[in-house]
Amino acid sequence: MAIPVETFFLSPNAHGTLQAQIQEMIAEAILSGRLRKGERLPSSRKLASHLGVSRITVTLAYTELLSNDYLTSKGRSGYFVSENAPVPPVYTPTPRGEDLVDWTRITGRRFSDGDTPEKPHDWAQYRYPFIYGQTDPTLFDHANWRLCALRALGQKDFTALTTDYYDRDDPRLVEFIARNTLPRRGIRAHPDEVLITLGAQNALWLAAQVLLTQRRTATIETPCYPALRDILTQSRCHVASVDVDRDGLPPDAIPDETDVIFTTPSHQCPTSATMPMARRQALLQKAREIDAVIVEDDYEFEMSFLNTPSPALKSLDTDGRVIHVGSFSKSLFPGLRLGYLVGSAPFIREARALRASVLRHPPGHIQRTTAYFLSLGHYDALIRRLRRVLRDRRAIMQDAIDANGLTIAGQGVHGGSSFWMQAPEGIDTETLARALRARDVLIEPGHAFFMRDNPQTRFYRLAYSSIPAERIPEGVARIAQALSDM
Repeated sequence: MAIPVETFFLSPNAHGTLQAQIQEMIAEAILSGRLRKGERLPSSRKLASHLGVSRITVTLAYTELLSNDYLTSKGRSGYFVSENAPVPPVYTPTPRGEDLVDWTRITGRRFSDGDTPEKPHDWAQYRYPFIYGQTDPTLFDHANWRLCALRALGQKDFTALTTDYYDRDDPRLVEFIARNTLPRRGIRAHPDEVLITLGAQNALWLAAQVLLTQRRTATIETPCYPALRDILTQSRCHVASVDVDRDGLPPDAIPDETDVIFTTPSHQCPTSATMPMARRQALLQKAREIDAVIVEDDYEFEMSFLNTPSPALKSLDTDGRVIHVGSFSKSLFPGLRLGYLVGSAPFIREARALRASVLRHPPGHIQRTTAYFLSLGHYDALIRRLRRVLRDRRAIMQDAIDANGLTIAGQGVHGGSSFWMQAPEGIDTETLARALRARDVLIEPGHAFFMRDNPQTRFYRLAYSSIPAERIPEGVARIAQALSDM
């Protein structure tokens, strides 16, 4: 007898084509042991009728499973689970006892005490998500990204797909960054001065590990990128924080004992302040006087839609003391996790060796797909489209903020994708955020962007990258009403 057709169903949350979903459903049943060797599957007609799909869809799924030796065909008898199908191992689980390990004592280092901003996984289900750093699916170029991914899977690129580069990177991607991406920031670099990373956060971690010890001092901005603060805390170096102003990090406030200066001059995180040229020169001079290295996180420079972006600090550096951090994760999509480090060859050599000992290199297929997306012009077209949309959304949000009497604490003169806001005296924005969730609104409380010994609870961030323009006015109005109710 055939396996009852009622045992098969398609998950409403499944992805891919119907054919792929059916194929995955049957393969999973075989791999889990629910379907055994020699058992007969329902006919394609019955399964198609049961699932509500066309018979050809089921037939194509069966045929693909047949070619992969999950199924076998016996004349007019139908499809059966192949004798060569993978057999799941059978283990008798050990009875679970009480955990007798004192993990609070045995854990040598604690990494879970970070105070990074919490972003709900279901943020897209909210009608008014003023959430930073998420991709608007209506803006991303799915079609061309898919074509580039397919091209990277082709026989011509088989080596790039399968090779263990060990400590190297995709030469196509490195070449494009060196010849196209960096010159737009005024930077010249040789391939041995570029390292591909798993996003900007990984780049900052590598820089901190190479440059800092427990005896050295790092200076960071306040408010700051929370992940950087946690990275430096975990490195056990001395950390000095300097309050930013409307022009970003003030060089005169940097302690003379600083060894490494971390800064976000393009759009300060999270205030979006842009460091003017005179201050960039002053920062370089300060670093020269105290013999410090600067790690420049080129945060959101692609989102400079109001004015032409200023040259990168690295482009003004004549001493080789600036390390440049860039990322494609924010401009393409955060799940890409692809960025880069640019610095003097001796530094990159050490960062490369450290990366190789931890993760070898970012996946070759992702690197090659990105290289195609960049080199074929799709990336520039996407950035132009994003800039137009963000310019419009920013204008709408500015009008809504003004109309509702909210207070802006910081905004980028060149653009960006968010406003840094300040609540009235006595308002805790964590409490505000919880109240707004009940009103279908998401905001980011600002306490996580400050040092733990000096928490600030009146600030919050409103991003306009993930919310449609037509919903912004009502969303801002709901924020204003919640503040009024508090």
